[in-house]
Amino acid sequence: MAGLNGNATIMAYRRENGRVGVRNHVIILPVDDISNAACESVANNIKGTMALPHAYGRLQFGEDLDLHFRTMIGTGANPNVAACIVIGIEPGWTQRIVDGIAKTGKPVMGFSIEQNGDIATIAAASRQAKDYVHWASELQREECPMSDLWISTKCGESDTTTGLGSCPTVGNMYDKLIPEGIYGCFGETSEITGAEHICKARAIDEETGERWYAMWKAYLDDVIEANKVDDLSESQPTKGNIEGGLTTIEEKALGNLEKIGRECRYIDILDPAVAPEKGPGLYFMDTSSAAAECVTLMAAAGYVVHTFPTGQGNIIGNPIVPVIKISANPRTVRTMSEHIDVDVSGILRRDMTIDQAGDALIEMVARTANGRMTAAEALGHREFVMTKLYRSA
Repeated sequence: MAGLNGNATIMAYRRENGRVGVRNHVIILPVDDISNAACESVANNIKGTMALPHAYGRLQFGEDLDLHFRTMIGTGANPNVAACIVIGIEPGWTQRIVDGIAKTGKPVMGFSIEQNGDIATIAAASRQAKDYVHWASELQREECPMSDLWISTKCGESDTTTGLGSCPTVGNMYDKLIPEGIYGCFGETSEITGAEHICKARAIDEETGERWYAMWKAYLDDVIEANKVDDLSESQPTKGNIEGGLTTIEEKALGNLEKIGRECRYIDILDPAVAPEKGPGLYFMDTSSAAAECVTLMAAAGYVVHTFPTGQGNIIGNPIVPVIKISANPRTVRTMSEHIDVDVSGILRRDMTIDQAGDALIEMVARTANGRMTAAEALGHREFVMTKLYRSA
């Protein structure tokens, strides 16, 4: 990394549409749950590929189906993916996803199982996947501005140290990198409860703040209030949060918002898995607070590196996006060191400042973008979880 002030660089992959990726995956993407086995067979046959099995894709409709397609297309379109094989039971939905991914200019081909069967489909897809692996393996990293990165964030297994240390570390990173031109993203709609007035005020203008508040209120009324039994204890906050000293969702929310720093203002609100369109800056995405769901949605929106503050020790990863774990909890750093990429527990001992912690995270982002595997990647964490809005037909 050549330093900040507009001249920091990384070694990354410049894709056909101009976006910058930090990984070079060839993925085998199932349209639906009953195509998982075929996708996993192709990945088993062709080393250097990766299947992304999931539980949905059948009899969905309306907004839920739209979200499914956005997530599938966005996952294949992510700049960390060099090429993509799509396998589905029916040709129509398979081709719809192929066509969406193809708009990026990257290699993509679809295969449908109906009228072909598993064996023939797996054989044909394996041959194409092998060609993609040969092609992708010869792609070279090139020097790219660090400002071309899209960096998302969410926290997990939060405790008192999260709001005091690891979340402010991410906020310090954003305060330094957003002005340099990166795209940022935060979300976890329900987890803003109790600090909604603060989040609303952090919008770029009053109109954006009012749109954010309407979105948050709709989530509260239509999802939380409509379905909760008595309160959200052990869900928001979780049992891990409570053990870590966070007794209310309000306390959790105040720590959560530390991730957006002191200077940043979000410039737009994104529906789940929707790519930002207003240029560089910080965005809010309407997401679940469940870790795997949230990271999957942000990856589908095009974000290529994810920063993840954790207190009690969340072990989440993602198949296509490196997830950088940051912790300020000395016990977690000691007992779960294999999961932590950036140790900022010195903040609590007062031998590290928030500013120094932010610099350490920026350095780790650069190292990760240059190819360093995160702890989650090295440990094989590939949690890919679709968000479903309601029951299928």
